[in-house]
Amino acid sequence: MSIHSLHPSPAPAPDALATSFSASYAGVIAFIAVVTEGSFARAADRLGIGRSAVSRSVQKLELQVGARLFSRTTRSTSLTAEGEIFFENCHPGVERIAQALDDMRELRDGPPRGQLRIGTPVGFGRQVVAPLLRRFRDAYPEIALDLVLDDRAVDFTGDRIDVAFRNGRMEDSQVIARQIIPMQMFVVATPAFLREHGDIEQVDDLLARRAVHYRLASGRVADWEFKVEGRLRKLLPPSMEAFNDADLVLQAVLDGRGVAQLPGYQVCEHLRSGALEACLPEFAPDDRGHYICYQSRQQLPSRIRVFIDFMIAAIRDMDLECGSDLPIVASSATR
Repeated sequence: MSIHSLHPSPAPAPDALATSFSASYAGVIAFIAVVTEGSFARAADRLGIGRSAVSRSVQKLELQVGARLFSRTTRSTSLTAEGEIFFENCHPGVERIAQALDDMRELRDGPPRGQLRIGTPVGFGRQVVAPLLRRFRDAYPEIALDLVLDDRAVDFTGDRIDVAFRNGRMEDSQVIARQIIPMQMFVVATPAFLREHGDIEQVDDLLARRAVHYRLASGRVADWEFKVEGRLRKLLPPSMEAFNDADLVLQAVLDGRGVAQLPGYQVCEHLRSGALEACLPEFAPDDRGHYICYQSRQQLPSRIRVFIDFMIAAIRDMDLECGSDLPIVASSATR
């Protein structure tokens, strides 16, 4: 027989924090209710449970703390000396918990207030979301805004994001996504570039043109997408320039350095002014969108609800969808 068998190790001393967790929260609530209401019967009415349930909860609590907390007679109920000490110690904590619950209900149902952290792709955030924030703050001055511009896919939990904007196709089934507007994609170039290098009439014509590419946050160059004979076709035209900032891609095109495929919100103004022309519109993909995303429809705080409603209405009013009156280079398929 080993020495360890003859002399077993003493059991570890109970941890105070673990011991406190063993106390019945229901018992503490019942105890506080009896003290504040003055009787077990009125405490039961206040809590919406039977008198016997209140009595059992208090008795269990007394066993756990190892002391009688009430002196009870047929006519009255009063605190013992130990009960007075216990009440003084736990009452502030219970009040804080009750206040915290009230605060949570107010955040959900009361006037919108609190911190709101918003994630958005860089280009869409700069051009569309950020200009609207002042109007939103004027309407809801008690909401503090934190705007995060990042082209990476949002990690709602890790990045502590409340609401996110996403572009393209929604493939994440773990979030609620509401489409604000369709995401139009345009192949664009300056009129001077097209005069010098020739009109772009078919998708394959892009293989003989100088392109400007957008580099994704992953480091990969974004494919150009087209809908050809009802099917998705991806293409990467030859390029001497690539940027991880969509605004720099646009500026390179405006400077006449190449052709690019860009979303409508970036180029509509330049198309309307004639600074750019749209090519291959009949081959544009039609299954993309600009989305506003959040994690759950359940128990949504009012600050998130009003932000979502405000942004959907405001962005739809911005006329970001390019119409049929834009300068377009007709392809041979439409001539």
